[in-house]
Amino acid sequence: MPKNAEPPDGGRQSLKAVISTFQLWAIAVGMVISGIYFGWNYGWAVAGTLGFLVATLIVTVLYITFIFSYTELTAAIPKAGGPFSYAYRAFGANMGFVAGFGTLVDFVLAPPAIAFALGSYSHFLNPNIPVLLVSVGAYVIFIAVNVLGIKESANFSLVITVLSVAELLVFMGVIVPYFKVENFVAHSIPVTASGVFEALPYAIWFYIAIEGVAMVAEEVKNPQRTIPRGYILSILTLVVLAIGTMVLSGGAGDWRLLSNIDHPLPETLSLTLGRDSAWSKIFASLGLFGLIASFHCNTIGYSRQIFALAREGFLPSFLANLHPRFQTPHYALLSGGVVGLGALLAASTDKLIILSVLGAMVMYITSMLSLFELRRKEPHLYRPFKTPFYPWFPLIALCLSVVCLLAIMYYNRGLSLLFFSALSLALLVFWRVKEPLVETELQKGK
Repeated sequence: MPKNAEPPDGGRQSLKAVISTFQLWAIAVGMVISGIYFGWNYGWAVAGTLGFLVATLIVTVLYITFIFSYTELTAAIPKAGGPFSYAYRAFGANMGFVAGFGTLVDFVLAPPAIAFALGSYSHFLNPNIPVLLVSVGAYVIFIAVNVLGIKESANFSLVITVLSVAELLVFMGVIVPYFKVENFVAHSIPVTASGVFEALPYAIWFYIAIEGVAMVAEEVKNPQRTIPRGYILSILTLVVLAIGTMVLSGGAGDWRLLSNIDHPLPETLSLTLGRDSAWSKIFASLGLFGLIASFHCNTIGYSRQIFALAREGFLPSFLANLHPRFQTPHYALLSGGVVGLGALLAASTDKLIILSVLGAMVMYITSMLSLFELRRKEPHLYRPFKTPFYPWFPLIALCLSVVCLLAIMYYNRGLSLLFFSALSLALLVFWRVKEPLVETELQKGK
């Protein structure tokens, strides 16, 4: 097998190109927006408001530099494999496998955390509604929606994401009059390096999964123009929403009451407006939009990654089969759903967040290394979008990703051991069993 061969696509299953710029923005924001509704507030528990603010600013710099760098790869190599395709082309099959594994963990384990939050929001609205019933129901419904077709899924994403963004803007508008700097800094844990580092994964949860747009790159119309526009608009949208929501929530009341729950935003309204306030119930009802948007869009993401890995022989080939009528990767959707449901039943939300972030950091590191290697190895590759301030932006993104990975490993040794043990075992299986399958798939693609 040629070490640096590009995964071939010709003559095999391919996806329909139907997604516009606005739909791509909706998918990108939709993949991430649930992280603004829940999960990040666990960072307050370990670092306080000020320490978590520092962690959030560091992570915001990471994501801005990463997205402007990653967009170059996505526009130049618009493949459903995303990071797997870039690492494969730059370094060969082994690095491609590592990138694909990290991406799979990121996108397969984020949906169960979101599904649990969906159940928690529903239970907040009506205590008679079981959390797990809603969580499992979300998988059934949105796998079915995604089987129907990417155009239908993209249109749904557009509507639900616009509603989610509008709701967050209304939320910020409602609590602005109650914001006090004294509340934000009250009871704050002293800002220390250890606290900031421990809070990093929860700050990453604000933005994690925006890179998932790469997984629908094959389905984008005019990807060389559409992808850069969609990415840049989405990261700007998310920075404003994330920092605005976090700062205003922390200054609206006693933030300690919000630091260990799965529905911090409706609880913020309860603290400021009163527990019987109609706003609290209305927001919790509408808050389901943001969680639904992310669950739906992450379902798109994991299914495309499984599809791409299977198409190139890194996973069983039947997972790359498309539905005969809808031309969607139905087996990939179902298999990721089964794994996600298992994770939902086996792990808590904060642990799922840590594992998902570990996968993301591995993927970010391999992606930035791939960018540098492809600049060296293929200087004449057509790049419709070039990283601004090269090499500084990708270098900053790479260094911050390494720092975040090391910090997460240090403060979450057990989960890190689980993650890297699974990666090592998967690599061992790949080296001993899958290599001949990749050879076969490469021969088919010739």
